[in-house]
Formats: sequence, C-alpha cells, structure tokens
Amino acid sequence: MQLSITSMVLHAGPISQLVMLTLFIFSIMSWSIVFMKARLYRKVRLDSEDFLETFWSSSNLSEANKAAEDYQYSPEATVFSTGFSELQKINRIRNRHDDDEVKESLDMQMATMDNLKRAIRKAESQEIAQLGRALPFLATTGSATPFIGLFGTVWGIMASFHDIGQRGSASLAVVAPGISEALIATAAGLAVAIPAVIFYNYFSNKLADIDNELRVFSTDFLNLVERDLLSRV
Repeated sequence: MQLSITSMVLHAGPISQLVMLTLFIFSIMSWSIVFMKARLYRKVRLDSEDFLETFWSSSNLSEANKAAEDYQYSPEATVFSTGFSELQKINRIRNRHDDDEVKESLDMQMATMDNLKRAIRKAESQEIAQLGRALPFLATTGSATPFIGLFGTVWGIMASFHDIGQRGSASLAVVAPGISEALIATAAGLAVAIPAVIFYNYFSNKLADIDNELRVFSTDFLNLVERDLLSRV
C-alpha cells in the first residue's frame, strides 16, 4: 500500500490532528519569519554599505546627514542621524554660551561627549532590538516542536494499544497503521524544528555581525566628534 501522509493525518484521532495543526501553524510562522528576515538583512547590508561609502566621502556632517535619509534600512544611518541631532542640540547650547561670553572648559566638552555617547548607545540598542525581533520565535519553535510532535506520537501509541485491547489482537496488521500514524507526529515535529534551529543560528550570527559593524561605526563617529570638540578648547 502506498504511503500517504495526507491520508494518515486525515484518519488520525482528534488529538493527533490538533498536534499536526499546531505544528503546521508553527511551520508557517517560522518560514514567514525566515523569508522576512532574509529580505530585511539583505536590505540592511546593501544600505549600510552604501551609507558608509557616502559617509566617508562626505565633506561635512551636514552633507552626510542629508544623505542618511536615503538609507532607511541602514542602522548606521539611523545611529548617525540620532548623533547628529544630538550634536545640533549641543551646538545650540554652545551658541547661547558664546553669546554670554562663557568659554567652554574641557570638563564641559567631556560632558558634551557623555551626552552624545548616551544618545548613540541608546540608538544602537534600539536598532539591534528592532532587527532581532521575531528571532526568539525561531528558537522557541526549534526547542518546542519536537516535544509537541513527541506528545502526538505518545498519544497515538496509547490510542493504538487501546484499540489492541478492545480488539483482542496484537497482530502487525492491527498495530502497524495506528503506530505509523502516531510516528508521523514526531517526524513532523522534527521537520518543523530543524529548519527553525538552522535559520535561528544563521540570523543570530548575521545580527551579531551587524551589531559589531554598528559599534565600530559609532566608535569612529564619536572619535571624529571628540577630536573636533577638543580642537575648540
């Protein structure tokens, strides 16, 4: 008899069918996240490369800030825009001090840098958190679905033994169909879990690379600003 997975699922008990439906929902959501993240991280990579090239070729920060608006998927562009906005606020305060003929000291410059660093670190955390959204669901899928499938298998085997007791026969012809229907739940659980684990690790590594590159850019940006501020003291 030809093995038909669809037929097995349709002829399984209500609990087994509920387990299979749960695994199907997990699978749909997991693959949706995989395709969404693959598309997103590709755009992030392309926009970040283009923005960094534009940033280092810009003649001043204002020009770079204007260009950053074109790279909405680049976390570096977002962090830079946040830092530039904070710098503008600082410059307005500095201009008021200049009007009052108050000379900025080194301590005031360091306080300025502290404010800028806090704003940039906050923007970094927000960007990484946003890019990492939905990834925990892949981890949950990878760890939970094998056990969900195992539950369906155990329940199906219990039902098979119950049928054996009622029929009073333990022949292979009686046992095999029920057990095969039960075991498909474990196979389905593994089929859902394995891709989820693989892509969770893949995207986690991608996110770690993005985080490292973002921190390197933030450090370079802060160094540029700090050298400029110290030159004015």
